[in-house]
Amino acid sequence: MKTVSSIVTAALVLFFATPLMPQSAAPANPAPAPAPATRAASRPNWPPAGAAPRTADGKPDLSGNWEPNAIRMNVDMVRAGVDVPFQPWAEKLYDERKANISRDDPEARCLPPGVPRMSTTPYPFRIVQTPALTVIVYEGGAHVWRQIFTDGRPHSQDPNPSWLGESIGHWEGDTFVVDTTGLNGKTWIDESGLPTTDKLHVIEKFRRTDLGHLEIEHTVDDPGAYTKPWTFTTHPNMLRGELIEYICQENNKDVEHLVGK
Repeated sequence: MKTVSSIVTAALVLFFATPLMPQSAAPANPAPAPAPATRAASRPNWPPAGAAPRTADGKPDLSGNWEPNAIRMNVDMVRAGVDVPFQPWAEKLYDERKANISRDDPEARCLPPGVPRMSTTPYPFRIVQTPALTVIVYEGGAHVWRQIFTDGRPHSQDPNPSWLGESIGHWEGDTFVVDTTGLNGKTWIDESGLPTTDKLHVIEKFRRTDLGHLEIEHTVDDPGAYTKPWTFTTHPNMLRGELIEYICQENNKDVEHLVGK
């Protein structure tokens, strides 16, 4: 059973790992390196190659199971190289959260990561695309789902603020553009503590670059916390397998071991 603790541990290992092997960990009689041809032949043929599939109306078909491949951004967006234009109060809060070892991260308490963090949380997701509605089902991150309406409706005049907001989608050529408002301002954008407010507005641009790859460009527009909109991009791969059951609240050992003040 996966737990939040195991995911946080895996994230830190991936984020800070070095490719060097300690001398004591090296095998006594290491096997000779395979010849280049053998090494190339042993690589798995995944993600699959080929053109992106299309739906009956000619649009790219985003449907399928995907793995985010964005753990560095999920842990620390700034350290991953993203330029974040903080307002002074937001940077002060961010620094306090980092100094406190992210103790108050809502995701550690099984609350939804929100938008746009759902795209970086290290659990796979399934996209189900239909003409009037696209649904994204997330294996982890509080095991939630999103509805993206493509039936021509506008945003609600007074949406009820929520963790995932209200998402309206439309196509611009081969790009699926998702506009999300009505967010509650309670989420963090990464584990390090990038804050949000209830003024947050997120635009995601989904592109299926080929059979095995997606590209998602995220624009964060939150005038309550940042001086201007800012952008980051993730590159999910097709998942080799199916989503499995994950219950964040079950056997969650994270909170009792968080040591921040």
